[in-house]
Amino acid sequence: MSLELLSQLEQKIQSALEHIELLKMELEEEKTKNQQLTEKNEQLQQDLETWSDKVSGLVGLLNHEIN
Repeated sequence: MSLELLSQLEQKIQSALEHIELLKMELEEEKTKNQQLTEKNEQLQQDLETWSDKVSGLVGLLNHEIN
């Protein structure tokens, strides 16, 4: 009976190790996605700042022309 229990334990350990490996791969994928989203967010922040500066400049020109 103890060999059977040992075999079951071995199977459960192997299954747990496989599951851990899958989780590690998923974590790496999520880290990659997170990095890509962070980079995209930074680019969008820069674009927003550029547009904001341009709009402010145009509004300044309009105000200057009106006065």
